[in-house]
Amino acid sequence: MSAPTTPGPAVADLLGLVAFGELLAFERMAGDARLAPDLHRRAALNEMAAAEIANYRRLADRLTALGVPPADAMAPYLGPLQAYHDSTEPRDWAEAVTKAYVGDAITDDFIREIADAVAEPDRQLVLDVLHDSRYAEFAAAEIRVAVAADPRVAGRLSMWARRLVGEALSQAGRVATERGALTALIARGDRVDVSGLFRRITAAHTARMTAAGLNN
Repeated sequence: MSAPTTPGPAVADLLGLVAFGELLAFERMAGDARLAPDLHRRAALNEMAAAEIANYRRLADRLTALGVPPADAMAPYLGPLQAYHDSTEPRDWAEAVTKAYVGDAITDDFIREIADAVAEPDRQLVLDVLHDSRYAEFAAAEIRVAVAADPRVAGRLSMWARRLVGEALSQAGRVATERGALTALIARGDRVDVSGLFRRITAAHTARMTAAGLNN
């Protein structure tokens, strides 16, 4: 099977989107680590933040190699991604790890769908920088601990997760419609449509909620 072909502007658009997402994730995780109830958890979240900034550097280096200034590639996404993080500021540790578990996974699902249409080596680079499953497992375990300690927390975190996914899908839709090259990747031929993409993302989110002991 031949490798997928990609419109020229799409690679820079996708790499810019992922790079800015990694940069914001680093800033957010480093800040949220201060909400941790102990030093072990604080260190764990800071390790996650360190992985994000390392991923950002890989993407920035690739953009530079393609002749695209990383700041230029990231600039179109400043509005929607910053809006998502500004509107979903966690109030405590349980909300912080829920955001890491739910919000990051939604973003990864969105990016993974788009990356499927990108030619190598950029497809593999994008897939490589998606969040490590160990971090999702850590976040899910922390959610379960919080719910076991106080079952009433489950309702609050379930509502918080619904807010996170709503905001994430809203901003993903904004990105998909405002960036023509990305829209072309999502709606390539008859294989993928935006509504179908969002249905799959929502189904995966439901499964993750169940795994963490939360209600969808």
